[in-house]
Amino acid sequence: MEYTKKIVYQSNYWYNDGLRKAKIRDMSGAIMSLRKSLQFNRENIAARNLLGLVYYGIGEVPEALVEWIISKNLKPRDNIADYYIKNVQSSAKELEQIDLAIKKYNQCLTYCKQNGEDLAAIQLKQVIAAHPTFLKAYQLLTLIYLHTGQYSHARQTIKTARKLDTTNEITLLYMHELTKKGKKKTKEEKKKEEAVEYNLGNETIIQPKHSKLKQVTGQLAVANIFIGAAIGAAIIWFLVAPAVNQSRSERMNDQMREYADEIKSLEAQVSAQTRTLDNYRASGEDAQANAQLAQTTADSYEKLLSIDAQYASGSYVDSDLADLLLEISRDTLKQTGQTKYDELTAAVYPEACDAKFAAGKEALNAGDYASAVDALSKVVRMNEGYYDGQALLYLAQAYKGNGDNENASAYFKKVTETYAGSEYAAEAQTGLDEISQASGGAQE
Repeated sequence: MEYTKKIVYQSNYWYNDGLRKAKIRDMSGAIMSLRKSLQFNRENIAARNLLGLVYYGIGEVPEALVEWIISKNLKPRDNIADYYIKNVQSSAKELEQIDLAIKKYNQCLTYCKQNGEDLAAIQLKQVIAAHPTFLKAYQLLTLIYLHTGQYSHARQTIKTARKLDTTNEITLLYMHELTKKGKKKTKEEKKKEEAVEYNLGNETIIQPKHSKLKQVTGQLAVANIFIGAAIGAAIIWFLVAPAVNQSRSERMNDQMREYADEIKSLEAQVSAQTRTLDNYRASGEDAQANAQLAQTTADSYEKLLSIDAQYASGSYVDSDLADLLLEISRDTLKQTGQTKYDELTAAVYPEACDAKFAAGKEALNAGDYASAVDALSKVVRMNEGYYDGQALLYLAQAYKGNGDNENASAYFKKVTETYAGSEYAAEAQTGLDEISQASGGAQE
């Protein structure tokens, strides 16, 4: 029984984590968390329904329907998945457009393999117009723009992709590549953006590009995507469905009241997904913290990619790269990012520890305690057991010399507990006794 409770607890934990990530449009993170939730409990209906909404939010409608159908089979009655399925199926025209868009996207992959990037780009624009939340289409179009040197178009396209999924690894990689290319535009690029060129018979026709309407339309589309996809999908359906006919409207109103009651009593459950974007923005400190987490994740990937590029170039100093790696929170990275992070730290940290330990020891002997703390604290962060506790001991002594007895005591205690019986433990105990005596004398 206790084992069953633990399984349910773990499943709910990862569901709540997925819900938190979905609220800030970290769709990749949400998918990973929700899959973990279902690994612990495949019958977690809330997690499965939310996973469907997340897939729907990045344009993966078939995957969304699969999750909702499974959910419905597991729980045939009183399941909001039934409502999602009916509303998707009720719009036959939309389904046809999505199906056609997916087929065109697959055709674009073939075009790219055959060096037909121009044709693929034209068709991908049609795909996006028909299916505005299709994340993979934006990513492929960005890749084509990168390949053909159309960097301004690439930036515009990848920004929309970023809005759909803030921490997608492919999106962040393309943004990093665009950053390296720089933001300057050549005069020729600007002219191309300001004019449309095409051939009519043997003549070349150049016309001004009247794109303001398209820009406005695109902005509106992006706004609708941001508000309506995934978390806001249910609300949109609640607003649209009652207009079908009067009889259905009454039934829908009853359902809406039921779902509203669920939202009030169970904020952590799937009905919380029906809240609007404004509600999420007004959620206060939690929303700010979640947004900060998403930004931290993006920053971590940017730093990791930059460090990897420096390492690959061979023109670097281990201690400098180590400083940059220490700025990255490993926990914010996904599996691929963590693997790359571990590879870099394994290559850089050993020599960096040697260099910083030598610098810290020299500063300590010279009485430059602040510099000693800076260097030795980095050594301990990279390898706490460096020189079998000597780095910990020196760090404690540096804190003591700098007048920070609280941190000094903490590290002295760590040496005595971890390396009991060693010469370092004896020195650490002496340090603790001196601090205790000084503290007792001050009180007297």
